[in-house]
Amino acid sequence: MTHDVAVLIPCYNEQATIADVVSDFRRFLPGCAVFVYDNASTDGTMAAAAAAGAMVRSEPLRGKGNVVRRMFADVEADVYVLVDGDGTYDAASAPALLNELLSGPLDLVNAARIDTAQAAYRSGHRFGNWLLTTTVAQLFGKRFTDMLSGYCVMSRRFVKSFPALSAGFEIETELTVHALQLRVPIAELPTPYRERPPGSFSKLKTYRDGLRILRTIGSLLRDERPMAFFGCTGLIAALASIVLVIPLFEEYMRTGLVPRLPTAVLATGLMIIACLSFTCGLILQTVTRGRLELKRLHYSSIPLKTPQRP
Repeated sequence: MTHDVAVLIPCYNEQATIADVVSDFRRFLPGCAVFVYDNASTDGTMAAAAAAGAMVRSEPLRGKGNVVRRMFADVEADVYVLVDGDGTYDAASAPALLNELLSGPLDLVNAARIDTAQAAYRSGHRFGNWLLTTTVAQLFGKRFTDMLSGYCVMSRRFVKSFPALSAGFEIETELTVHALQLRVPIAELPTPYRERPPGSFSKLKTYRDGLRILRTIGSLLRDERPMAFFGCTGLIAALASIVLVIPLFEEYMRTGLVPRLPTAVLATGLMIIACLSFTCGLILQTVTRGRLELKRLHYSSIPLKTPQRP
């Protein structure tokens, strides 16, 4: 069955908030189908979501990325609203986000968080979000100001063409890079962001998940922009080789001798690595272009369906 609008809520131990989240989205998006995918919670999340009127399903493989991949594969809809179940995002903004998507028509509308209380962001999260968003903007294009927002509205063709590979909180980064690489029509709207209500606790580990997101950015750079990745590696190796060989060359021109043979070998090795890196970058850039063309063709083959505005 294909729904007009499906609200997708990945959850892990959100008993304190999930009922209110489900009720709010059903109120502000009348007629929508609300799906709660429980990620092996140990509390009463599933029962609370079902009592609030959600269709509850389970994904035992831990990690937000695993849940999102399962939701995108299982649920059929014309428009998808992805939101966390922690009660921090504003359900009243959903109609505006949906209208923005439909009026384009666009493929992705991201909810840029505007915190309504100092406690909305945990210590270090504001800086981490800025750093990671800025890094992605420099590498892939500046079209988002809040890359790690867990609240967005997406078209069917965007969701069904998204090859979700991440296992955890890196999924937002992967979604962002997918949109930037395909150059799909997107927008961003500011929305209120609240602190967690009493009894609700964040599952995000600041340093561990931050490092995982950085690692994901590096992997995406290697996979999606291999010439930039291997070109930088090759450039660093080439510059190091030149720095090492300059005094050796001066000594050779003056005396005709190469007194530091190990340094000469190291400089030669670094230059060989540089040439190999540039070659790998050129070859993989061609492979990546072909893969990107296939992704674009698959994306274009999915018809855009626009339900009635709420």
